[in-house]
Amino acid sequence: MPRRSAVHEKTLPDRTLVVDNGAYTIKAGFSSPSPSLEDCHTLPNCLARERDKKVWVGSEIESIRDFGEVAFRRPVEKGYLVNWEAEKAIWDSMFLTQKSRLHCDPHDTNLILTEAPNTTAALQTNCDQVVFEEYEFASYSRHIGPSLNAYHDIQNLFGEPPRGSHLPAVPAECLLVIDSGFSHSTVTPLYKGRPIQQAVRRLDVGGKLLTNYLKELLSIRHYNLMNEEQLVNEAKEKVCFVSNSFRQDLERTWKGTLRKGREAQANDTDIVVDYVLPDYNAGIHGYMRSHDPSLAAKVKKMGAMANPGGVVEDFMTLGNERFAVPELLFNPGDVGMKEAGLSETVLQSLGGLPPGLWPAMLANILVVGGSCLIDGFMERLETEIRQLAPTECLVRIAKATNPIKATWLGGAYMAADPAALKAMQVTRQEYLEHGSGWLSRIFAGTTTR
Repeated sequence: MPRRSAVHEKTLPDRTLVVDNGAYTIKAGFSSPSPSLEDCHTLPNCLARERDKKVWVGSEIESIRDFGEVAFRRPVEKGYLVNWEAEKAIWDSMFLTQKSRLHCDPHDTNLILTEAPNTTAALQTNCDQVVFEEYEFASYSRHIGPSLNAYHDIQNLFGEPPRGSHLPAVPAECLLVIDSGFSHSTVTPLYKGRPIQQAVRRLDVGGKLLTNYLKELLSIRHYNLMNEEQLVNEAKEKVCFVSNSFRQDLERTWKGTLRKGREAQANDTDIVVDYVLPDYNAGIHGYMRSHDPSLAAKVKKMGAMANPGGVVEDFMTLGNERFAVPELLFNPGDVGMKEAGLSETVLQSLGGLPPGLWPAMLANILVVGGSCLIDGFMERLETEIRQLAPTECLVRIAKATNPIKATWLGGAYMAADPAALKAMQVTRQEYLEHGSGWLSRIFAGTTTR
């Protein structure tokens, strides 16, 4: 009797851990028969060192009260996991600590892990070795993050009836995923859940670059905040927006001395705001409020000198910084980057596809990633893609219900289907038998078992 294939012999544990290992945060949780966003936990993917040299790891960072001059060390750089020493410390605190909500025994757990598109073979091999040789997970599969979004109920996002709860999560046939995250933004066309590799495009603009650019602007115009990454990042999330008429808004906030400039300033009250800096000693976070040009506000700002017992408010008045920073997503040339904006990158990606796939891709565009939460982002992106796309193509763009956790939820949908999970996972025994080269070919889809 011929020997049965190992694919049919392997048995997988009942518990599956899905990890979206992002550059800014890790989205992780155990899959269930009916996955939901409540099953996903979001934890900082970094180490932090305070002024007194104390080091905080992963979820411990949420306990820091004073972020003044806190230095961050991130294991993911430019979207790629390059520092496993730091990442192991974070994973150990998440998965091996008894009190952790994600505590598990790797020997009895399946792992689904994400990576960035076009990760080098050396980094992929390092990852595989750590998973199977350091942690010894029972089984493991590695996916590029955007591909897991194909398991969402895509048509429901466009207003169609929802997929039945009793039906397995089948990947969408054609899907164009725009993922604008912390390190970069990518455009990934998917066909039946698989990326069309020659059409994947990357834009080296993400949340990190926007934060660094805002730090430079604020340090020149207000205070030196070059060492205040957390403060500036919070300010960016609260005050920035994407302008649909950049030139007009720039003129409205122009601080010239000519009459035209003065008239423009008089009409900018909906753009210019005050951002009150946080008071870490009192536990008060920074917040945005309407701009108050009166003398009373300036006196309140210097309240410590005017009245020792009065209320002290330290704030920055922000104008064109609010929309000039996220403008880099659509015009990287503003800071000298020789790259196309996000909308043009989408058309470059389509250029790598057969023309027959263009209508299906343009009609199924899904946007994920933290940067798409910036006010006005979706409206600007849709407007520009409609202007650039062929007139005979229908353009439909949808933002995921939770853009930050969307990739994790897609992986949880896939893991909820035992047949799909079994087809994707590679057991530790198979890895030890065939080696890392075979494993890389399996995940790349160039060989079968």
